[in-house]
Amino acid sequence: MSEVTRVLNAIEEGNLEATEELLPLVYDELRLMAAQRLSRERPGHTLQATALVHEAYLRLVDSGDRGWKSRSYFFGAAAEAMRRILVEHARRRKRVKRGGGRARAEFLNSDLVTDRGSDELLALDEALTELADANPTKAELVKLRYFAGLTIEQAAEALGISSATAKRQWTHARVWLYRRIHSGE
Repeated sequence: MSEVTRVLNAIEEGNLEATEELLPLVYDELRLMAAQRLSRERPGHTLQATALVHEAYLRLVDSGDRGWKSRSYFFGAAAEAMRRILVEHARRRKRVKRGGGRARAEFLNSDLVTDRGSDELLALDEALTELADANPTKAELVKLRYFAGLTIEQAAEALGISSATAKRQWTHARVWLYRRIHSGE
């Protein structure tokens, strides 16, 4: 049993002191996940990897649901928390009170940054919600691969399915999401 799994089991049993032991054990991996995810965002994104890790960790620890059976479950939950934070951040940027989709007049052409990343993330979130209604396993697989950066083998283990099944479902989910996202264009 790994140290992370031992600490997660202690947390599940109600040991609050174990919560303090968890962050140092998983911080580097969470930071890498966050950095990989943010590298796909638009340039000049105001959310930094460290802030994303801390916000996701706080949400995980503060939530009443601590059904983390292993490190795979924990990192899956962390990926979901990061996804939700990024979606909320994108939605806040799009609100009318924050300027919505309107461009400001006081900028230089060299300073122009597109919001395409925010639009794509919101479209992905909407499509992923629909996929979760139709096929929860495929939606979880996408979350683990895209938001947590897990390999096919790691995601398959977390979901309790074979690697071959995970590969087939990953291919199908990507095609389904692509069609769903691009059907409105």
